Amino acid sequence: MYMAYGWPQVIPLESGLAESSQRIVYFKVINRLMLVIAPTHLELWSSSQHKVRLAKYRRDSDSVQREGEYLQAVWSPDAKLIAVLTTSFFLHILKVQFTEKRIQIGGKQPSALFFANIKLLLNEQVPFLVKGMTVSNIVCDNKHLLIGLSNGSLYPISWKGEFYGSFHINFHLGESNEIIRPPYSFGNGSAPGRGPAVHPSGYKLSGVSAVIWLEFCIVLRMLFVLYSDGQLVLCSISKRGLKQPESLKAEKVLSSLDAVCTSLAPDQKILAVGTRRGIVELYDLAESASLLRSMSLYDWGYSVDDTGPVNCITWTPDNSAFAVGWKLKGLAVWSISGCRLMSTFRQVGLNSVSSPTAKPTQDIKHEPLTSGTALMQWDEYGYRLYTIEEQSSERILVFSFGKCCLNRGVSDTTYVRQVIYGEDRILLVQSEETDELKILHLNLPVSYISQNWPVLHMAASKDGMYLAVAGLHGLILYDIKLKRWRLFGDITQEQKIECKGLLWLGKIIIVCNYVVFSDTYELLFYPRFHLDESSLLCRKSLLAEPLAMDVYQDFILVAYRPFDVHIFHVKLSGDLTPTSKAKIQLSTVRELSIVTAKSHPASMRFIPDQISKEYASARHSSSLPEFSTREPARCLILRANGDLSLLDLGDGHERELTESVELFWVTCGQSEEKTNLIEEVSWLDYGHRGMQVWYPSPGADPFKQEDFLQLDPELEFDREVYPLGLLPNAGMVVGVCQRMTFSACTEFPCFEPSPQAQTILHCLLRHLLQRDKFEEALRLAQLSAEKPHFSHCLEWLLFTVFEAEISRKNANKNGTSISNESSNTLLEKACDLIRNFPEYHDVVVSVARKTDGRHWAYLFSAAGRSTELFEECFQRRWYRTAACYILVIAKLEGPAVSQYCALRLLQATLDDSLYELAGELVRFLLRSGRESENTSTESDRLSPKFLGYFLFSSKREPMDSKSSSFKEQSAHIASVRNILENHASYLMSGKELSKLVAFVKGTQFDLVEFLQRERYGSARLENFASGLELIGQKLQMETLQSRLDADFLLAQMCSVKFKEWIVVLATLLRRSEVLIDLFRHDVRLWRAYSYTLQSQPAFIGYHDLLQDLEARLSSIASFQEI
Repeated sequence: MYMAYGWPQVIPLESGLAESSQRIVYFKVINRLMLVIAPTHLELWSSSQHKVRLAKYRRDSDSVQREGEYLQAVWSPDAKLIAVLTTSFFLHILKVQFTEKRIQIGGKQPSALFFANIKLLLNEQVPFLVKGMTVSNIVCDNKHLLIGLSNGSLYPISWKGEFYGSFHINFHLGESNEIIRPPYSFGNGSAPGRGPAVHPSGYKLSGVSAVIWLEFCIVLRMLFVLYSDGQLVLCSISKRGLKQPESLKAEKVLSSLDAVCTSLAPDQKILAVGTRRGIVELYDLAESASLLRSMSLYDWGYSVDDTGPVNCITWTPDNSAFAVGWKLKGLAVWSISGCRLMSTFRQVGLNSVSSPTAKPTQDIKHEPLTSGTALMQWDEYGYRLYTIEEQSSERILVFSFGKCCLNRGVSDTTYVRQVIYGEDRILLVQSEETDELKILHLNLPVSYISQNWPVLHMAASKDGMYLAVAGLHGLILYDIKLKRWRLFGDITQEQKIECKGLLWLGKIIIVCNYVVFSDTYELLFYPRFHLDESSLLCRKSLLAEPLAMDVYQDFILVAYRPFDVHIFHVKLSGDLTPTSKAKIQLSTVRELSIVTAKSHPASMRFIPDQISKEYASARHSSSLPEFSTREPARCLILRANGDLSLLDLGDGHERELTESVELFWVTCGQSEEKTNLIEEVSWLDYGHRGMQVWYPSPGADPFKQEDFLQLDPELEFDREVYPLGLLPNAGMVVGVCQRMTFSACTEFPCFEPSPQAQTILHCLLRHLLQRDKFEEALRLAQLSAEKPHFSHCLEWLLFTVFEAEISRKNANKNGTSISNESSNTLLEKACDLIRNFPEYHDVVVSVARKTDGRHWAYLFSAAGRSTELFEECFQRRWYRTAACYILVIAKLEGPAVSQYCALRLLQATLDDSLYELAGELVRFLLRSGRESENTSTESDRLSPKFLGYFLFSSKREPMDSKSSSFKEQSAHIASVRNILENHASYLMSGKELSKLVAFVKGTQFDLVEFLQRERYGSARLENFASGLELIGQKLQMETLQSRLDADFLLAQMCSVKFKEWIVVLATLLRRSEVLIDLFRHDVRLWRAYSYTLQSQPAFIGYHDLLQDLEARLSSIASFQEI
C-alpha cells in the first residue's frame, strides 16, 4: 500500500541549447542514481536521501546541427553505459565513471556520494537510415540493445556498436490467440542459408504496422512488442539474449486493440496495458494472459476527454501498486486490487458522471501535472515518485510516499497498530476510541536516519505500544506511551547489523541480520530495554536468507527457498527486566520440505487453535505439562500471485482458500483482553473482492478444523480507502485514503493521508447467531452498546438477515430447494438479540423503510406486530419512532387502524409541542382520509421511499380551501380539524404565542379563519394594559426568534383587522408606522393608548416610543384638525 503525503518537491534542470522541443527524451532511476536526458544534454543525479547532481554532459552546437538532437535512449542495467539515438540516426554510446572526489553534505560521517564523469565512447551512424523512418523506445540487456522500427521490424545492436540487421516477427493466430510460428524473415527477406521465405496463406505479417513500444523483462525473459494497429505480441527470449532472431519466439497476441504503452510486474506476472481510452487493463500472464480487471477515473468524474490517453505506467519496486500518467492531465496510483491510492485530480466524489473540468476555476492551476505526465519513475525503495510534465524540460516533480507492506516477508505486523512508514518517518494512526482518527507524523532521530537512510523494515509489538524500525544498518525502538526513542549507544555495533527482518517476541525484538563478511544470515535476540551487544540474549544462525518469518507465543517460523519451513521453540529462563538478563534456548521442533510448482510465499502466519473458553480457563489453571503452550498446527500462506492457502504443519498438506488477496490479518489467539470484539474471527483478508471475514468451523473438537466458513464479503470500503488494520475493542476496520488541501501561498496542494473507520460488528453478530451462540452474541453486543456506531450495526445485522430471508423465499417460489428452517430461525434470533437494546424499535422500522413493503409481513412476523411496537413507542413517548410505524400499520393492518393510531399520536405530539412531527401526521391523515374514499387504496401501493418522503419531506402543503378544506369532509377529517382547533384555542387562551406560531408553521393551520371565528372567544383581549404586559412576558422580545414570531402574528392580525392585537404587537415591536396608521383616524384610541402608557409604571420603557408617535402625529394636518 502506497499513500502520498506532504507537498511535491521540485528538482530544477538545466536548460539546453535552442531545442526544437521542450521535452525530456529519457528518464530512469537505477541504484540510487537518476539519469535525465534532454534533446541536447544529459544530467546524472543522486536519488538517495540528498538530491545532488553528480555529472552532466552537454553537446556542442556543431554536433547537434550535424547529427540531430537526442531522440531515444536507454541505460544499461549496471548503470555504466548509456546509448542514445539522435534524430539523424546517429548512435552515441556514453560511459559513466565515478571519480574519487567526495561530495560534502555536512554532518560527522562522510558522505557516500561521489562526482562522476560522462564520456562519449562511440559515435556511429546506424545502417537503417531511411527517409521518414521512425523508431520506438529502446530496450536492452547487459549485452545488446533492441529498437523497433516503423516498418514493423526489430533491430538489435550490441553495446560495442555492432549492428546485426533487422528482422520481422511473423505470426499466425490460432485458437485463443495462440501463435503458429512461421519461419523468421530477415531484413533482406531471406533467412541464412535458405531461399526467400514463403509464408503460407493465412499468415499475418505484423511488418505492415510500425513498432511503437517495446517492453523487456530480464527476469522473466519476456519481450512485448506493441504495433501501431494496437496489436500487442508477447515473445519469449532464450538465454542467447536479444542478438539472435532465433532466440525470440512469439507466443501470444493480446486482444487489446487500442494499447499505447505497457509495464510488467515480474513478481506478480501481471502486465499493465495503457489504452487510448484512458483505461489501464491488467493481464495475468500466469493464466494465459487473461484480463484481470480495468482501472479508470470515470467513476470519479473524469473521462478520456479530461485525461487523454494513457501516456506511461510504472510499477512500484514490490509490484504491489502502479502509477499511471495521462497525456493531457494528471496521474494516479492504484493498488493491484483496484484501490485508488493517490491522485493529482481534484476530489469530486465517487460515481459522479459529470466532468469536474466542465466549470474551470482559478484554483485548477494548483493541481500538479495539469499539462499531462510525460515520464515517471519510482525510486528503488518506492518512497518517491519522480515525474516530468508534458512539454516541460525545466524541472522534475517529486511526490513523497509512505507505505505499509502488510504481510510482506520477514517483518512482523499487528492489526492493532496502524502504521505507514516513509523514508525518514513513521505515520502513526491515532485510534483512540473517543477521538477522531488522525495521522501523527513521527520523525526518526536525525542522528540515526542521516547515516542509515532510508527506513527498510518496521514492526509493531502485539499490543501496539512499541515500534522497531530498521534502516540501512542497525535498528531503533520507540515507546509510544513515553514518546521516547532507544538507540544503540555504540555506532560501531549499529553498523554491524544489516537488518533483513524484524519480529516481536513479547519483550524481545528479534532481528534477522545479514553478515556481510561471511554471506550468512542469523537471528539476534535483544531485550527492548537495552540495545547493546552486552545485552544480546541469543544468536541463532540460519541456513539461508529467510523467505518469510512469523512468531506466535514461544514459536518462531522461518521459511527458506524454494519452500523449506523450520519451526523453533523459544525457552526463556529467568526474568527479563531492565535490571536482569534472562537466558534463551532455541530448539528446532519441526522441519518441512515442500515440493511445489506454485508461486513462492510472500508471507506466512501461524494460525493458533481456537478453543473454547472453558477449555482455555482449565488450561491456564492447570499446572500439568500437557497444558503448556501448544504448537500451532497450521499456518496461512499468501503467495506472491495473491493465492491464499492453509498449510498443515503436521503433514505438509496445503489447502487452497481463495485468490487475488493483497493482505490478511490473523486475529484468533492474538489478544486476551475481555473487550476484544473479534475473538471469534480466524482471519480477515482483503483483495479486489473487498474485505472477507473467515471463521472456524463448528465441531466438538476445537483443534480439528477441517472446514472453514466464509462470510459473504459485506465490508466494502470505497475504492479509494485502503484497509490498514483493526480496532479489536471497537470491532472496526481502519483504512486510509488520500486528501488534498490547497493553499494560496503554495503552488501545489499538500497530500494528506486521511484515516477512515468501518465497523464489522454486524458480521460478527450474524456469525455467532448462525453458530447458535446467542449468549456470546449478546455479550459481544453489550460490550459494543456504548460505541457510536452501535445502532447502525444492529440495523445492518437485521437488514442482511432479512434480505437473506427474502432471497430464500424468492428462491422457493422459483422451485429451488432450500431449507425453510435456517433463515427463519436466524431472523427470529436477530430480532431476539436486538430486542435486548433500546434501539430495537428504531432498528426494526428503519429496516422496514429500506425494503419493499411487499415483504413487511415476513419481517414483522419475527419482530412483532406493528401495532404492538407502535404502542410500546407511544407509551415510552418515542413519538418520532412511533410515527415511522404509521405507514407500516396501514400496509399490514389497514388504513382504519393506521388513522386511529395517527390521531392518537397527533394529539400526543401537540401536547408535547412537537409541531414539525404533528405537521407530518396532519398531512398523512388528510391524504389518508381522502384516499380511503376510493375503492383502490393508494396506501397499498406505497413504497418505503414514499414513506420517507411522506413523513419527513421538507415540503409543506398549505391547508387552504383548495387542498385541505374542511368543508364537506368525512368524520375522519373532522376529527383532525377538531384536534387542531382545540389545540389552537388552548394556546390562544393561554397566550402561548411562540408555541402558536410554531404550531401554525408546523401544521400549516389556517390561523386567519380561526381568528375570525374566535374574535370574541379565545382570541379576545380583555384590556390593553393587561394584554400588553402578559404578551410581553410570554414573547420575551429580547430574543430574535420572539421578534420574528411577533412579526408573524402582527401580519396575521392585520389581515383580520384585530385592532387590540395590532396595537399590542406593534407596541412590542415598536412598529411606529403601523400605530400611526391606526391612530391618525381614531383620536379616541390614541388618547386611551397614550393615557395607558403614561399612567402605568410598568410601561415606562415605552415613553420614548410615545414621544416619537406624538411628534409624528402632530405633524399630520388631518390629525390636528380632528
